[in-house]
Order: sequence, then C-alpha cells, then structure tokens
Amino acid sequence: IAGAGIILHPLKAIYYPLEKALIISDAHLGKADHFRKSGIAVPQKVNTTNLERLNQLIHEFEPCRVIFLGDLFHSSLNAAWNDFEYLINGYSDILFELVKGNHDILPQAVYDSSILKIYEDELILGPFLLTHIPREEKTSLYNLAGHIHPGVVMKGKAKQYLKLPCFFFSDWQGIVPAFGAFTGLYKMKTKGDDQVYVVSGEKVVRVR
Repeated sequence: IAGAGIILHPLKAIYYPLEKALIISDAHLGKADHFRKSGIAVPQKVNTTNLERLNQLIHEFEPCRVIFLGDLFHSSLNAAWNDFEYLINGYSDILFELVKGNHDILPQAVYDSSILKIYEDELILGPFLLTHIPREEKTSLYNLAGHIHPGVVMKGKAKQYLKLPCFFFSDWQGIVPAFGAFTGLYKMKTKGDDQVYVVSGEKVVRVR
C-alpha cells in the first residue's frame, strides 16, 4: 500500500516492518466495565481478551512502536485502564503512541502520567498519514484510519449471510478494522479498484 509493504494480521492489526510499527485501531478498552456499570451484563473476559491479543501481537512481531489509531479507551476511567498500563509498562523498550479518537476522553492527568505519547489529531509514518477519523478528502499522504469498524457481508449459496470485519483499501485511504472484541460493524460500500481483506478465524483473505 502506497509503495510500502505491510502485514495484515487476523487479530485485526497492521504491522509495518520498515518502521517496526504495530498499528491498532478502536480497541475500546474498558467498554465492558462501562456497560456493566450501566446494568448491562457483559463478561469481564472481553477486557482480558483484548489485552491478551495485544500481548500476543507484541510477542509475535517484537515491534519498536505500537500505535493506536484512536478509541483506545471507551469512556470514563475504570479498572481496565490499570490493567492496560500494567501491560505496556512491562515493555520499556517499546514506544506506545496514541492518535486520539472521539472516545479518548480520559482526564489529561491520566494521559500525562502514562508512558503513552499522545497526538491530538494525526501522525505521519513513512508514506502514511495516521488518523482516527478517516479524512473526507484525498491527502498527499496515504491516509490510514479507523473509527468506522469496517465490515462486509458474505453470502452463501443457500442464502446464508455472515458479517465479518475487514481491512478496506481505496487508492488513497485505508480503514483498519476495530481491534476490540466488543464492537459492532459498519457495512462498507466498494467501488472501482477498492480492495477488501476479510478477517475470518485465523486468516485474512482478500475477497475483492
């Protein structure tokens, strides 16, 4: 993409080998705790699953940088943030970075006391402009973003339907699937030479 080799991982992350950068969007950590506080029964396993997957990716790729494309944490501060900080503090040789999203609304003091490097709007990484919300107009750099939680509907011969998360690439913009285990999907509309890579189980498969 944009002349750069990247790896699409079935845990819904991108690895950019040239920069040794792991790119993740829309983890929505703490979402389960937020819903339980509102009286909605959500298993605690949702939070631990997200952190286990992050840990797995770090061990697999051994990145120098882990970049979150916004919506790292879902809402108000809860215990899930402590679990996240405990994990990232165990990797002193990795730079953890956050391009803020619309859900990243924790008090500034929380971000200041963490090891996260914060970007309010965007980050340039090689040929990529990293943002949370996709740019509405074409930019000089290739825009990689999240926010949308992209998905596609796969149809079977017996009229079965299955909605799956996907990586979506147009000629100037790529949308990264939501990393979080407790997120919805938005059905993407394709045109022209758009490329779609579906996440299915332990594989990433190009379907367009």
